[in-house]
Amino acid sequence: MEEQLPTEIMKKAVKGISYLSHPLRLRILEYIDVYGSSSVSNITKALGEEQVIVSQSLKKLREANLVKTQRRGIFIYYDIYEEYPASIFTCIRKLFGYMTDSYFYLEDGVKAILPRDYTTMVANRIKLFANYDKMRILEYLVLKGESNVSEIIKGTSIEQLKTSQYLKRLKEDGFVESRRDGRHIYYKITSGVHKTAIQCIHKRYDNLKDKKKF
Repeated sequence: MEEQLPTEIMKKAVKGISYLSHPLRLRILEYIDVYGSSSVSNITKALGEEQVIVSQSLKKLREANLVKTQRRGIFIYYDIYEEYPASIFTCIRKLFGYMTDSYFYLEDGVKAILPRDYTTMVANRIKLFANYDKMRILEYLVLKGESNVSEIIKGTSIEQLKTSQYLKRLKEDGFVESRRDGRHIYYKITSGVHKTAIQCIHKRYDNLKDKKKF
């Protein structure tokens, strides 16, 4: 993880992760990731939501290529479309394990439903940074470490005004922190789902032999 992702790959990553910024969609994907191929009725019953709302969410997830369908008789079953969303859950579970000292979630290959308030928090946090320029800035800070505004502008090719505005918002939302050194202000990324997501996206990309399959 040394180079920034190609533009089209980052755009796809932002689009995919933006669909995870809705609490119900995140919980639906989590359920399918844990329990495998599932029907609307199974998901509805497990999550305690109205079937029409679950169906609408599944439609959006299918349009975003995050789930795929298979008909079995009169029922339609949903599966995770590819490894990408599943890999995000792997990272989110490990983050939860670190945050709560729950060693169970730190074990490789663990698939278990996380507390609902945690997944809701994760979805709401994702919503705050699921933006191309914000994720480029966060990515740069993950790759390069503490940097000043000029370095971030040069590294991301985002115009100065936008960079300053996004850094202000990222700081207000707790995604970055800053310190002043003379006339320069230096920023660094904080720990949390935002950093975990960037690292997870890079890991997925780096591990793919055929990058077009991202």
